Amino acid sequence: MALPPADEDPQGLVYVVTGGCGFLGSHLVQVLLEQEPALRELRVFDIHLDPSLAQGPHGGRVRLVQGDVGDAAAVGRVLAGADAVLHAASLVDVWGRATAEAIARVNVQGTRNVIAACRAQGVRCLVYTSSMEVVGPNTRGDPFFRGDEDSPYPVHHTEPYPLSKAQAERLVLEANGATVAGGGRLVTCALRPTGIYGERHPLMAEFYRRGRAAGGWLPRTLPHGAEHGRVYAGNVAWMHVLAARAARRRPAAVGGQVFYCYDGSPYAAYEDFNMLLLGPAGLRLRGGRPAPRWLLGLLARLNAGLRALLRPLAAYAPLLNPYTLAVGSTTFSVRTDKAQRRFGYRPLFTWEQARHRTVAWLRRLPHAS
Repeated sequence: MALPPADEDPQGLVYVVTGGCGFLGSHLVQVLLEQEPALRELRVFDIHLDPSLAQGPHGGRVRLVQGDVGDAAAVGRVLAGADAVLHAASLVDVWGRATAEAIARVNVQGTRNVIAACRAQGVRCLVYTSSMEVVGPNTRGDPFFRGDEDSPYPVHHTEPYPLSKAQAERLVLEANGATVAGGGRLVTCALRPTGIYGERHPLMAEFYRRGRAAGGWLPRTLPHGAEHGRVYAGNVAWMHVLAARAARRRPAAVGGQVFYCYDGSPYAAYEDFNMLLLGPAGLRLRGGRPAPRWLLGLLARLNAGLRALLRPLAAYAPLLNPYTLAVGSTTFSVRTDKAQRRFGYRPLFTWEQARHRTVAWLRRLPHAS
């Protein structure tokens, strides 16, 4: 049996997953419990707790901690004595459901709090869940075709969410090498998933329920030709685990670096990829040509105007707005060669396995009335 590195506790490691009860966070918890043999305790930190994460054969190692990353004191307490932090807590909103201030409080100030707590509590490993939207797609529609971390791209942020993720990612990378309490230095890296899919994805569940309520059909709205790279949540989680191992054992390989997350899932237009999952679950996409781009643009601008007009009176946040239209209509696909070279990333789940698991989950969802 291999011995742990000299600076690791032979009794095992303590991990903290912020946002651990969310969509990606729950996959992080599952993969850590199943694939990290050095794990002794897993602290799941979230504002809303899911008791099911502490059940099952591995649940004895899980400690659920309710708290908010915007609360610096609470973050400091949950990180005390930890060895590694997977910081996945995020307020994801590209529809205008949350204010810019709320997004910045969670995504930017929350990340500042995590970094400060790592330094104060002597935590040496921080892996941050960033986003492809730190780079793009931008609202001008510039394509990014199977690029990597060094591919040039004209970044142009117009919405609070991608801006907040870019600011938080920069904070994490700038913290690499910072001294921590008790000696040693903090090793940080950031992972940028493309569009994530998998069990418990809230938007995929919404599409499924809408389609069922409409007699098994979904409308085609977005252009056919925009290629997207999508990635299974379990493989994103696996990349986090591998990056954290490298940060503890080979910090020069990952410290201060960013990595795209991709896993070999089929490149496809956004709606076409969705139907690879929703189709086997019983839905169909209405044929014919999508609506003209000028009409979609008009509807998107109308939705944005209504959202601004109605904000003081009611919550109005439709899925289609100028930003989501630009993202869905723009080619953005990536490669993961860097993660393979630096820390040996290979997908834990094949496309066939990821598809099977996602479709099985969709079929278990209750149908909308």
